[in-house]
Amino acid sequence: MAQAISGDHCRVTKQLHVLKTVAAPDPVSAMPLRLQFDDADTPIDVLDALSIAPFAAGELPAARTANVKRLRKDAVLLPAEATVIRVAQDETRKAVLATGDGWMLLVFRWDESARVTVTAINEEVAERVVAEAIDGAEEPETEDATVVNMGFWYFDNCSRRRVREIAAPTWPEIRANYTTGVATAFDRLVATKAEDLSGRLLLLHGPPGTGKTTVLRAIAQAWRDWCQVDCVLDPERLFGDPAYLIEVAIGMNNDDEKPWRLLLLEDCDELIRGEAKASTGQALSRLLNLTDGLLGQGTQTLIGITTNENLARLHPAVTRPGRCLAQIEVGPLTRAEASAWLGGDGVAPSDGATLAELYSIREGTAPLVAETPDQHANLYL
Repeated sequence: MAQAISGDHCRVTKQLHVLKTVAAPDPVSAMPLRLQFDDADTPIDVLDALSIAPFAAGELPAARTANVKRLRKDAVLLPAEATVIRVAQDETRKAVLATGDGWMLLVFRWDESARVTVTAINEEVAERVVAEAIDGAEEPETEDATVVNMGFWYFDNCSRRRVREIAAPTWPEIRANYTTGVATAFDRLVATKAEDLSGRLLLLHGPPGTGKTTVLRAIAQAWRDWCQVDCVLDPERLFGDPAYLIEVAIGMNNDDEKPWRLLLLEDCDELIRGEAKASTGQALSRLLNLTDGLLGQGTQTLIGITTNENLARLHPAVTRPGRCLAQIEVGPLTRAEASAWLGGDGVAPSDGATLAELYSIREGTAPLVAETPDQHANLYL
């Protein structure tokens, strides 16, 4: 073990040298492995490096990796004969390094997910150990038609994804929440199948409280057989950080059983308004690249965007023909539609009402308003 100190930055660097020579004539088997650690690395990084060493040295030349979503809380992720040799844990992650007869295994757990990597003396052993490790470790996907499993992406030192069961109404249950023309457009969108896709961008725009998020949950329910829906909680960070974008767009894309994914970006007005190119730099370009650029062609990813902006204020590149699967303005219901929606549970405003306003009228939850009389009324200077 060698240790060096840099005078310029007072940075401690540790170098781990692993040299394994075997009798096999393959020169790769005698390849020296040089692993470098610094003060930014953690014990989990050390375990990651230790798991790679026998593979690089040729001692365990076969490797297999499996990802587990919806991880059961009691899942061990180790074969019965495993011997644990290292454990490292921080606030959100845990890594376990274990060995067995002719193999080494690294388990990396975070949130409700895990990754299991096995290196072994041959492919048969690697596949057997991985299969034993993940057997029964995943919660089955819910069969309850009233909920869907939705992923939530966010960045906290690294990209993270959590899966939650979200209440999802069926489209017929909420169709009356939308004015006639909008409901007709959603009829076609909800019925869309993977083979019907003619664009990668789903754009919903309109005033707050008109039901854009509600209909997205219904779409997730209608598309559940062929499309996994994920919500990105920090879209500005996503398109401002290439590494984060690659992880979300590609890194998890092959882990789902469903061929397509819908990434939801709610209220990301700054990314798509007319002056976005000047104010957000490459973020808008990366968003468009994910819809129908080179990055988009390498994935089966749809982008769903909700915005309160008027369509005229959006960047023309976002709304150009051929890019949008759907472009729907979600507005308030007319007075007649609002009255029908209330069904006698209140009086609809004369100029119509948004969905949020109708629920407020029906449930009697309108905010209390207290006005202070103007003390300067009827005074003249």
